[in-house]
Amino acid sequence: MEKPEFFVTPGYGEKLRNALHYSQAVKIGNRIETSGQGGWDDSFQFPQSVEEEIAQAFRNVEATLATAGASWEHVVHVNSYHVGGFPPEVNDTMVKMFCNYIPNHAPIWTQLGVAALGLPAMRIEIRVTAVIF
Repeated sequence: MEKPEFFVTPGYGEKLRNALHYSQAVKIGNRIETSGQGGWDDSFQFPQSVEEEIAQAFRNVEATLATAGASWEHVVHVNSYHVGGFPPEVNDTMVKMFCNYIPNHAPIWTQLGVAALGLPAMRIEIRVTAVIF
């Protein structure tokens, strides 16, 4: 078995590593797992609209994958966690982001409604599994 290699996203990931003692991604062999990525910026501020928060979460997943040598094209599994239910703009934006970031395949996806996430202002958190092939 290959030894796990842990990665910390520059900026917000370094802050979370120092404050909460966790990494943003782990790579074992050709498989990468990410921790949940919210729609925050490096100061943990959130956009006003849920659509922009989802778009920022996708950008944060992209940055985290890059630290481990992968990209959205390697993503095979997505879990998304949502506060506030699933009004049309949530699924519309998720699908738009999938088509933008992963145009050549459709990953498996589990979508969950939750009461709360790690920061009070969070409405979305995305966690992915990627396989470098």
